[in-house]
Amino acid sequence: MSEAAEKAFELFQKDVGNDEGTGEWFEVTQDQIDQFADITHDHQFIHVDPERAKATPFGSTIAHGFLTLSMLTHLAAGASSAPSDPARYEGVLMGINYGFNRVRFVSPVKVGSRIRARAVTSNVELKGSAIEVARNFTVEIEGEDKPALVAEWVTRTIYG
Repeated sequence: MSEAAEKAFELFQKDVGNDEGTGEWFEVTQDQIDQFADITHDHQFIHVDPERAKATPFGSTIAHGFLTLSMLTHLAAGASSAPSDPARYEGVLMGINYGFNRVRFVSPVKVGSRIRARAVTSNVELKGSAIEVARNFTVEIEGEDKPALVAEWVTRTIYG
């Protein structure tokens, strides 16, 4: 077990239950949706054909749910507005994505919508020389009552 990890663990534990803040609005464009479709080979018309998508209940194209999920890497950076004690990162070798405990695509993100994330730390565990942090994310859609996405994202910070 790493001494640096033990010290950092105490600091991370203070975050449990705390709202980390809300990030800036980010616009989802048709170009981003099209690029995601090309990379994932998911060209379903609801994502890439604006004319056909007009005839759906959404009235426009919508982002892939997995595009919204993958945007968490960008949206999470803005959601962490709480000041962080630099001591928690002393001795860090790397940080990794460990996975998701829960993901739900609640509402579609229509092209041109703006989204942002809110984060709350839900759990912190010491795992040998690593700290595992679970954070509950809600991706909001500007002007909408329901979120686009709710997810519990788990990351690990590994100490030397």
